Amino acid sequence: MSKRRIVLVTGLSGAGKSSILRTLEDLGYEAVDNPPVKLLPGLVLRGERPLAIGIDARSSGFEAGRLLAAFHKLRANPHFQPELVFATADETSLLRRYTETRRRHPLAPSGPVAAGIAAEIALTDRLRAAADLIIDSSNLPPNALRALVEEHFADTPPGLSVTLFSFAFPGGLPREADMVFDARFLRNPHYDPELQKLTGLDDAVHAYIEADPDFFPFLNKMKELIDLVLPRFVQEGKKYATIAIGCTGGRHRSVALIHDLAEYLNEKGWQLSVMHRELAVGQGQKMHRRLTDRTASTTSAPKS
Repeated sequence: MSKRRIVLVTGLSGAGKSSILRTLEDLGYEAVDNPPVKLLPGLVLRGERPLAIGIDARSSGFEAGRLLAAFHKLRANPHFQPELVFATADETSLLRRYTETRRRHPLAPSGPVAAGIAAEIALTDRLRAAADLIIDSSNLPPNALRALVEEHFADTPPGLSVTLFSFAFPGGLPREADMVFDARFLRNPHYDPELQKLTGLDDAVHAYIEADPDFFPFLNKMKELIDLVLPRFVQEGKKYATIAIGCTGGRHRSVALIHDLAEYLNEKGWQLSVMHRELAVGQGQKMHRRLTDRTASTTSAPKS
């Protein structure tokens, strides 16, 4: 009998928890936001649908140790597949969002928002450290955040889910990344007028980058390191791994390398999703569909 999925969504106020819950609800989860912590066991035992529960500093009885204790009890139950999701964002993004919405921070109802953010970071530090998945919404527009949640939770089989993530260094490092590679040393199609408006998903751009004599040595070294690390992640019980490749604009070199790496890991049987932060979200989704269509099924460990 399959285990019932229980997703606990917590994190920093203003970091997108409500958006994550709404997306999970659209995926068929029963969603409950901000219940008292003491009601958590009863909520889990009720119903048969997958369940998403949002718990944060607003919740009555909220305390990191108490929530972690309840979560570990769920994990010990053979009938459940619990996952802890932590939503975060950098302070600049959080301050901007509170300014735009004119909301009060739950931990600073009459003081500066920055003080509330600092207090909440300290309050939730243990939850972030224990999270199965950290979602940093700092540079994610709403549609990209939704796509990221869908990639992780739309009928995802159990095991290690690997996300391949391209990005631009000037936009900041993806905080959820477990491994980060820098492709800025490779020849840059941006300076070719005919290639500048294309992306690493276009054949002409891909061929241009491949012509760099260090392209394939770099790609092969990445494959060797990833082949070493991913099985160890499985042994440790990790549910999610994010591998990020960055370049200057996040549209050419990093995208091309992610494409080749996705082809390689897909052939080895890893459960994959692909995100191109600086491109339109639809392109990343299209690429993911094209990859998975070529494989009848995916597993949580590489094929022998």
